[in-house]
Amino acid sequence: MIVSWEWLSQYVDLNMSHDELVDRLTMSGLNHEGTDEVGSDKAIDLEVTSNRPDCLGHIGVAREVAVLFELPLSVPDPQPPVCDRKTADFCSVEINSPHCYRYTARLIHGAKVGPSPDWLKNRLAALKCESINNVVDVTNYVMFECGQPLHAFDREKIQDGKIIVRNANDGEQFAAIDHSTYKLDADMCVVADPSGAVAIGGVMGGLDSEISDSTTEILVEAAYFNLLSVRKTARQLSLFSPSSFRFERDIDSWQLDWASRRCCELILETAGGVLLDGVVDVGDKPVDPPTVTLRLSQLKRVLGIEIPADLPAKILKDLGNEVKQSTGESVTVVAPSWRKDLTREIDLVEEVGRVYGFDKVPDNAAVPMAASYKQKSDRVVEKVRRVLTAAGFNEALTPSLVPQKWSDAISPWTDQPAVHSSQPMAGVVEKASQRQLGIVNCARRSLIPSLLEAKRINQARSNPDIHLFETAQVYLPVADEAIPHQPVVLAAVTDGDFASLKGALEAVLADIDPASSFEIGPCEVDLFDNSRRATLLINGKTVGLLGEISDSGKKSFGLRSQTTVAEVQLSALEDLAVLIPQHVDQSPFPPMSRDFNFVVENAVHWADLESTVRNSGGELVESIQYLDTFRDAEKDGADKKRLLLNVQLRSASATLTAEQAEEVCQKIIKGCATNHSAVLLG
Repeated sequence: MIVSWEWLSQYVDLNMSHDELVDRLTMSGLNHEGTDEVGSDKAIDLEVTSNRPDCLGHIGVAREVAVLFELPLSVPDPQPPVCDRKTADFCSVEINSPHCYRYTARLIHGAKVGPSPDWLKNRLAALKCESINNVVDVTNYVMFECGQPLHAFDREKIQDGKIIVRNANDGEQFAAIDHSTYKLDADMCVVADPSGAVAIGGVMGGLDSEISDSTTEILVEAAYFNLLSVRKTARQLSLFSPSSFRFERDIDSWQLDWASRRCCELILETAGGVLLDGVVDVGDKPVDPPTVTLRLSQLKRVLGIEIPADLPAKILKDLGNEVKQSTGESVTVVAPSWRKDLTREIDLVEEVGRVYGFDKVPDNAAVPMAASYKQKSDRVVEKVRRVLTAAGFNEALTPSLVPQKWSDAISPWTDQPAVHSSQPMAGVVEKASQRQLGIVNCARRSLIPSLLEAKRINQARSNPDIHLFETAQVYLPVADEAIPHQPVVLAAVTDGDFASLKGALEAVLADIDPASSFEIGPCEVDLFDNSRRATLLINGKTVGLLGEISDSGKKSFGLRSQTTVAEVQLSALEDLAVLIPQHVDQSPFPPMSRDFNFVVENAVHWADLESTVRNSGGELVESIQYLDTFRDAEKDGADKKRLLLNVQLRSASATLTAEQAEEVCQKIIKGCATNHSAVLLG
């Protein structure tokens, strides 16, 4: 928000230096971004946080200055003269959209549109606002004065003087005053007459009804539009304005009439004409502000300092609160209409603190502190991050929205259609191009497509060794429910093969719960290669999937090299997590290694054979390593294959003898023969 020093001085006597002013405003929450000299004026740039839309006008900033420096505040009381004719005889308003809460209209007849007077041009120039004409400039002036957006229509271009606030027709074309045409949809709010839209509610006026040099009848609009509707419309159309900026942050609906009268008063002063009697005011009346009680003991508890007992009530009153009750223990106030952020006791604590001066709180203030702790989910994610980064992976952060085509490529957790979004997604295709190409974005149902795109980008930039992982939410639609399920999953992509990524996931699981291990089950994901894909299970429950991307999958995602991906439910890892550090004594005795070469049916899975080897060998089996798969139809048969593996044996209590090792090997051979009809080759 740019504030003019000369303009601000109309409401409060600035009997302080520029540096004193900006320093005090900064300490109270309006951070000073910089100041430019504009002629004899100073344009002060203040950062206004989203919870303080009241400071998006000069009066709001002046109110802050008056309180901080204990100065009187002077706000105009507009009382424009009116004629005998009635506004209601020439204008009507009808609200048929839930996105408009209130709409007011006043009429001025006989105005003469022309250049603005110098004082008005100078005020707007200090704010880097271009002068258009006296009528449009006044609407901008009042908006920058009080924060209420206004719009002026040429009344003769409004069919029958009838204003209809409605939702746009799907696909309706609208020519705006920026001389661009926009395609609207049924969720957008428009101000219309019987023949069509004349403005996009809260965003921008229309070209066909704008004020021109020939305009003599002016309809002044002051309205209250839904902030979410304005925000969504502005972003969807990539159409932003000072009006939409203020509506998005909510406005003071109580000041609509003041702003309307002030605008008419200044139009009469700069453009002449007569104001018709009365105002057409349609819609909901403003909601009464809340009543909030501040216990004075909370000031000491939260701020850590003593504040004189008489100050809190004075500060809150100076800020515009209506003091209902004030005792030695508490102050009860009704918040002013322009402070919708004052709804809780802690909000009043902050107000008293910032006006009294946070700089008066010493560094060693005795503020009670509660020890924080990390949630179990955060501690599990830390373990995941530590293991995978140690394994050479880099953590990625990808957008929540993905193109429909990506979402359709893989959806391991639900078969419900993805939630669509009308918001273009930056970084994939330019927003305008996305609309032209008809690209539909949706909330991701899996992290895998986003990581594949991240790998493609890295490949295109000649980055070698691409190993990425991400932990984030996915959005899984649930039938007959408006809000999708939003679990957190772990996903990874690597240049390595199936076995290497499986090993990385096993390392993660071993760090989280050494007693658990992944089991392998069949997988039917089309994106994966038929021979290198698997479902990951723990204790018989599906927790994820793992697979190498097929040639067709690599082509559709623009990948040039081997790619393996995996995705695991983080909640499954949380359920197993052993967060107390565990110690296991290392055996001081040497291991013994044995190789096995089994001939088995093609249908036998490595995971099943591995499980049999481990169970048959018992506690002396320290590790099992897959070596290779070999097929020789002439020697072994058409439906046979050889599985080569290495088993490492070790005892924790003594050195293994050859007889003990041979006994374990015979148990393994017997178990594999019994369960899988495996034949050991010599």
